[in-house]
Amino acid sequence: MTAQQHHHTYVDESEIALAPGRRGDPRRNVLIALLVTLALAAIDSTVVTTAVPSIVKNLGGFTIFPWIFSIYLLTQAVSVPIYGRLSDLYGRRPILYTGVTIFLLASVLCGIAPSMPFLIGARAIQGLGAGAIIPIVQTVVGDLYSIEERSKIQGYTAGVWGVASVLGPLIGGAITQYITWRWIFYINLPFGVVALFLLSRRLHETVERQEHRIDFAGSFVMAIGLSSLIFGLLQGGTGWAWTDTREILVLALGVLFIGLFAIVEHLSAEPMIPSWVVTRRPMLAANLANLLLGAVQYGLTAYVPAWAEGVRGVGPIEAGLTVATLLFGWPISSALAGRLYLTIGFRSTTLIGVAITIAGTALYPLLGPASPILVACSFGLLVGVGLGFIATPLLVSSQSIVGRDRRGVATASNLFSRSVGSAVGIAVIGTLANRSLARWISHPPTQLVGHLPASVNSAVSLLENHAKMAAPTRLFITHGLFQATHAAFLAVFMSAGVTALALLAMPKKSVPLKFEGDNLPLEREVNVR
Repeated sequence: MTAQQHHHTYVDESEIALAPGRRGDPRRNVLIALLVTLALAAIDSTVVTTAVPSIVKNLGGFTIFPWIFSIYLLTQAVSVPIYGRLSDLYGRRPILYTGVTIFLLASVLCGIAPSMPFLIGARAIQGLGAGAIIPIVQTVVGDLYSIEERSKIQGYTAGVWGVASVLGPLIGGAITQYITWRWIFYINLPFGVVALFLLSRRLHETVERQEHRIDFAGSFVMAIGLSSLIFGLLQGGTGWAWTDTREILVLALGVLFIGLFAIVEHLSAEPMIPSWVVTRRPMLAANLANLLLGAVQYGLTAYVPAWAEGVRGVGPIEAGLTVATLLFGWPISSALAGRLYLTIGFRSTTLIGVAITIAGTALYPLLGPASPILVACSFGLLVGVGLGFIATPLLVSSQSIVGRDRRGVATASNLFSRSVGSAVGIAVIGTLANRSLARWISHPPTQLVGHLPASVNSAVSLLENHAKMAAPTRLFITHGLFQATHAAFLAVFMSAGVTALALLAMPKKSVPLKFEGDNLPLEREVNVR
């Protein structure tokens, strides 16, 4: 092999002849360290979902609570390609260390947050840490294991992600109900310390260092564009009228900077998102699908607990179950997908997944104000199964069609698109939900005129004191929140439907991408039926 082919070496490759996970495999210790690190990000991705109603009751800000998710996903999204590029150039290990450290420091800031704006700012920093953890872990797995081995290793990563994700809402619900929501962030600290210790002991690599430029300008422009767009979407129809000059200017600024981002990337010598990520059909289709997948995932994780607590009136633990089943089904199907795509191909596997996802999301709008919690849990299980059959094949297909020196960028672009879709998707869904609730409150029956709160934030805050509210007022506000979550569920269903179109655009045969001057070994072609 050439020196360039040894760009990232974690163990002596002559020793890698054993089956993955078998005793004596030199990669096993590295894999254990990666799985613990992945568990850190997995728990945090779901532990906050069941605490949102309690956070809103404590800090206020129902109309801006989607920012707790959006800002986290936004900073994660814009940093993922940078981390991916840096890891290709300077090694996976230092980037992973940096990400975990930033994540832990931000977790402390989240825990001490005195207000919703402060919490949102802390979540922005936390997203910068998470932007390194998930893609780098997945990239190292792609470096260490062949495409055939990854079908089994993805089962391990999916299993860890699934267990941690399922425990997240339950842990978050229990901590919120019996202690305080602030401890859902402090719980990251022991996991993070263990992760750093294992990485320092077990993750070692030899890297051929090269001088390159990092596209910070592109990241800055993208961050401004997406932030402006999300802020305008969340403010529109509630904080500001859609025709308000401020609203128009903010949305225009968002569109302008996103357009400017395309120009900056075109002119950049080493762009944050290389042109092949958006011009090669396999990558483009996969990234578009991930964009929509993010909206489906976070639309449900944000608003299903809101329906459970705000409409059904259950506690945080029961609300956590509605999200836990979504995340329980995901790793099960993800492990199965690893075997399935080797037989029928990536595209066919994802199409099975999207059919299940569409069926599951179509059921959520049928939830009524008195629907049993177990019914919502069953819907989540179905959707989770569908998402697992989509996410894993999309990631592995993107990794398998490029050489090792581009695998970090390919992995990062896959997760970048999902993060952007999640951030923008939840903003759009939040806008529809906010608008629905605001419209409901603004047209009360005659007997409630003068007895209702003037804003959406005040209305949701009142739900904390059900017993102290007059029955007609409580029922009216609860029904308004039901209408809002119903609008969110409809938007999620439509997002799932459009995801199918993106997946249909994937090539039937996955063939390695060719680049001028490439001499790198690529993985075998994956045939599809």
